Amino acid sequence: MVLKIHNTLSGTKETFDPVDKNHVRIYACGPTVYNFAHIGNARMAVVNDLLVNVLRTQFKRVTYVSNITDIDDKIIDAAHELNEPIKNLTTKYTKIYNDDMGFLNVKLPNIQPHATDHIGEMIDLIKKLMEKNYAYEKDGHVLFHVPSFSKYGVLSKRNRDEQIAGSRVDVAPFKKDPADFILWKPSPDPLPGWKSPWGFGRPGWHLECSAMSEKTLGLPFDIHSGGMDLVFPHHENEIAQTCSLDDNHEPESFAKFWFHNGFVNVEGEKMSKSIGNIKLVHDLKKQYKGEVLRLTLLSAHYRQPLNWTKEIIDQNSKMLDRFYRSLKDLQDIETSSETISEEIMESLLDDLNTPKVLAKLNTLSNTLSSANSEEKRNIKNNLIAVGKILGVMQEDPNIWLGYNQTANPEKEEIERLINQRNEARRNKDFKLADQIRDKLKSKGIEIEDTKNGTIWRKD
Repeated sequence: MVLKIHNTLSGTKETFDPVDKNHVRIYACGPTVYNFAHIGNARMAVVNDLLVNVLRTQFKRVTYVSNITDIDDKIIDAAHELNEPIKNLTTKYTKIYNDDMGFLNVKLPNIQPHATDHIGEMIDLIKKLMEKNYAYEKDGHVLFHVPSFSKYGVLSKRNRDEQIAGSRVDVAPFKKDPADFILWKPSPDPLPGWKSPWGFGRPGWHLECSAMSEKTLGLPFDIHSGGMDLVFPHHENEIAQTCSLDDNHEPESFAKFWFHNGFVNVEGEKMSKSIGNIKLVHDLKKQYKGEVLRLTLLSAHYRQPLNWTKEIIDQNSKMLDRFYRSLKDLQDIETSSETISEEIMESLLDDLNTPKVLAKLNTLSNTLSSANSEEKRNIKNNLIAVGKILGVMQEDPNIWLGYNQTANPEKEEIERLINQRNEARRNKDFKLADQIRDKLKSKGIEIEDTKNGTIWRKD
């Protein structure tokens, strides 16, 4: 079995053939740290975490890099508005971002470079572009001259008019061409900046990932990823900056695969401040378990839009409960190895088809009641092994389901009532047994009679 992923560059699903089979290298554009991360930011982090997990089942060494943008106009504006030093602001929100993603079982990348630690590499890259006449200086600004790069538009497939309309860059008098974008700009006092051959200033946003990906991974590397919103202009501009220095302008001289996840909508509408429907992970974690949020983000195929609703969160919460219930029922089944069935693995390797994986897991779990010992072992193996890759089912089933909570202050009283109920049942006093069950239910306690006795959980 081989991994196939959709390559935005070719527009098709391709067999993943790494530059070096002994070392797979991935770069993902990370957050700009001036505020809390929303659920769209989290989808990128969760999807890339899944991709890395899958790659690590196929290759011995995988290096995952995802950056922190800690200098940007939005950061400067937020620091000014809050009257807070920029470094304090970015340090604070970097920690919050990593903590929030950790709540979703997203592992830290192997390397998490900060833009402000790589200004020297950015300046060097600008110098090389200017030496080869791909960039020019005007009025203290350095700009990349888009018409000089023959393959511009190769990733987004946008024509000239679409490029200009979607460039997100003001048409300024110092531009040779409306599509040209900034590599370096002045930073008048008291704005933050660094010394450069073009005066005191700071880098353009697109420049940082070109410099940091080359520094941390070397060129070419295997996969460059991010949200669908980064295809143009951010990733298109990265390709132009990096691949200009390749004589043939080939985008593969930068990264072989370009991997993008779809948008998250809320109740059918795009997230926006004007609508007031932005869902922050920091708020959602107060309402839901991390694994529930993570599974919800993986419930739709990563390239498709995900409609974020309370209903879909509840559905995935119930699905996780069913999986944990199966693991609890299988707790006495010993496993010799955590293996994934060929059918489920094929779905994972088929462009991370998580909806298909979850459907197969549900089908497998539903056969538990009629399964023999070997079949039960197979079900448990799959639940555990697939759970590790998906980043769910990592808790103790008893804790997840709320059984026998040793820290519950009412534990002794609950167990006393259960013993009374069991005594009533033995005496065939079913009316009293039902009354005790109802009393427990009023306390939010669900009980279940099993072959090993009565167990309880906090509902």
